[in-house]
Amino acid sequence: MHGTRYDCVSDRLACVTDRTGACHARLSWSGAADRLVRLAVDGAVVDGAIRHHRLLGAAHTVGDTAMTALDWARPAEIPAIAAPGRLPPGAGAAILNTIALLAREAGVTALRYAGPYPTAALWRSLARSFRCDDGEAAFTAGALDRAVRVARDPIPIDFAPAPHERIAIPGGFVELRDRLERAVIDGVGYEPGGSPARLVEAADPAAGPQAEVWFGDACYARVATLTADGNVVDGPHPIPACASPVIGRAFPAALRDALAELVADAVPAPLAADARALCAAAGVAWADLGARAAAERPGGFAVHAALWDRIAPLGLARLALALAEALAPVVAAAVVRRAAAITAPA
Repeated sequence: MHGTRYDCVSDRLACVTDRTGACHARLSWSGAADRLVRLAVDGAVVDGAIRHHRLLGAAHTVGDTAMTALDWARPAEIPAIAAPGRLPPGAGAAILNTIALLAREAGVTALRYAGPYPTAALWRSLARSFRCDDGEAAFTAGALDRAVRVARDPIPIDFAPAPHERIAIPGGFVELRDRLERAVIDGVGYEPGGSPARLVEAADPAAGPQAEVWFGDACYARVATLTADGNVVDGPHPIPACASPVIGRAFPAALRDALAELVADAVPAPLAADARALCAAAGVAWADLGARAAAERPGGFAVHAALWDRIAPLGLARLALALAEALAPVVAAAVVRRAAAITAPA
């Protein structure tokens, strides 16, 4: 639809090349053409050989970690990755998109996730390559319990293959299905409704979508302007440095305690108690995070100082809600990661 070429060898997908000539997936198969030997995507390589992994059982090596073994000729399961954080940014999503492509070509109508980490981050990655009638809350509801018991039973939620086309652009790539759905520039994903990085339709109908960073109710930086089919016509531009006077200042304990309660209300219920405890105990400080609202740092968390500059003048209650919204997904991911580290076999 958007110029991507799918080359096959012996009726098996061998290479996915976009309209710019960039190869985004290269696959090699055994002589019988039914067993994957190797998959190379942007940032990672999957070894098709099956080995035993102490956490996942039958598994493939992928980069510095492992993923559950698949029937690549006809994928029927969404794999679990033992340590997703060890993969380069974007590599996991590229693997998932290849799985969706192979499943669709094999006539598989639905796949289920059967792993211990049904996180919000995994949900967002799946939404880029699959369609699902259920919501994020249902998928992530048992995240902590599944991490603690290293669950391998399937979650009864169906994901229908709907792979996107990845097109290389300066500084990254775009993802298109029926329309432009996402732009990744310098490692930051911009999508409709995103926060703070988002794709925004221009007021001028003749102009294309714009990759922008928003804090509060106003644009903080315009990074690029694209066409509807994903070409960059302006940019990408660097995000300006934040010069807020609060950068580097730590939050007082009383503010951390108040935020901990708000974060606990914002994360999935099974994570609430651990999220509250972690947020209250960890240090939180203002920082310049570019296109990110919050991040985990050694010893605690950081939030973008632009939130103070843009939202504090509107009232401290509104600022507190904005801070909790920014911190909630970061704290939730940290909780699940800590649970996984504690329960993983030695």
